[in-house]
Amino acid sequence: MSPGGNSRPPDTAWPEALTEPVRAFRGESRIFLAFSGGLDSTILLQVAASCLPPSAHLTAVHVNHQLQPNSMETEASCRRQCEALGVDFLCRRVVVDQPEQGVGGLEEAARQARYQVFEQVLADGGVLLMAHHRDDQAETVLFRFLRGSGVAGLAGMPARRRLGRGWLARPFLHVERAQLQAWAEAAGLRWTEDPSNTDQRFDRNFLRHGIVPRLKARWPSLLARLDATATACREAAELSQSLAQLRFAQVGSDQGTLVLAELSRLSLTEQKNLLRWWIARAGYRLPELKDWGLVLAELIQAAPDREPELRGDGFTVRRFRGHLYLVADQAEMPMSIDQLTAGQSVRWDRLRISLNQVDAGCTQIPRIQVCARGGGERFRPVPGGPSRSLKNWLQEQAVPPWQRARLPLFYERSELVGIGGLWLSPRFSGAAPESGWRIVVERDCD
Repeated sequence: MSPGGNSRPPDTAWPEALTEPVRAFRGESRIFLAFSGGLDSTILLQVAASCLPPSAHLTAVHVNHQLQPNSMETEASCRRQCEALGVDFLCRRVVVDQPEQGVGGLEEAARQARYQVFEQVLADGGVLLMAHHRDDQAETVLFRFLRGSGVAGLAGMPARRRLGRGWLARPFLHVERAQLQAWAEAAGLRWTEDPSNTDQRFDRNFLRHGIVPRLKARWPSLLARLDATATACREAAELSQSLAQLRFAQVGSDQGTLVLAELSRLSLTEQKNLLRWWIARAGYRLPELKDWGLVLAELIQAAPDREPELRGDGFTVRRFRGHLYLVADQAEMPMSIDQLTAGQSVRWDRLRISLNQVDAGCTQIPRIQVCARGGGERFRPVPGGPSRSLKNWLQEQAVPPWQRARLPLFYERSELVGIGGLWLSPRFSGAAPESGWRIVVERDCD
């Protein structure tokens, strides 16, 4: 069907199957709606506009991937529909990188670009409504089954989950697409068809047009069966997470690391389950590995002088002194700071550093420089005591090697007076620092 203007129908024009799950968000103060202009999101827009109060501040978010010849016409049509309904319209045009792995990679790249926009609009919280339905859920389960996903993947799309600093919700997951189309046609709605939705070079389109219809013809209850499978897998995934949390209480340290001696006592199945949960809990995507058992054997059983690693997207699992650490990929080294400004904090990696006056009588501001290690540093841990090699001292403190190079070092007139949050000279620490000034090092929560 071609794009056209839609009038705002009264709340009673839509069945309870659509309005009831949308009304559940009436108490939200910031509601966004993913609006592509297609059938599903057009109905969701109409229903939301009719049954959500003005206090919900409904905003339709249109992501223009600029991949189709009619993308600008679709954007203009979406804008007109929102104007006719009195709904705020937010458009984001994105440039999707053309991946080397072909159309399948393009499909995933477009999805990532779309969800990056959604996270941005949820930067201050709120809920994003998406119009995924029961057929989408079935395609997701089949697609993940063909990719070899475990129970977490076969659980399908959740009705609600965290996204950035807000929430993503799918109020139509229980409704079949055929029913949505029947209601839309009965209401006289018009929508825009994306030409790429029929391109069977894309995996999901191949399933949607080439496979699922044949499966439905053979098994009419296919969607209900796949929905039941997803529910069972979701419950199994929840049990796996609960088990992982119990095992982490036994195996994890106060610093959030995994103790290898304790981890090795678990069965291989429990080890794999715990490691996956540990990585996912930190917000990282699980790497696609052919043999998790082999990776775990290398991490746990390698000789003490070896440094096995598991690299993922944005993180690395590293081993050090009997522990596994989950280490975020580091940005470039922070720039040296020529002098700390009194009363003002500065950022160093994930630390906040400030120089604060403690004794009002000490008006002379000390000149404190901040820089990273250069090698060969020495300092006196105890005033008047022997000089120590910083390298050896850090080893004794069991500071992991990847953290040592990024520690901020504090100098006063070429004398090392502080090492990150590990050590500070009495001149700048304690209840009554000798200089009258205190260096404060805090972990940045942002």
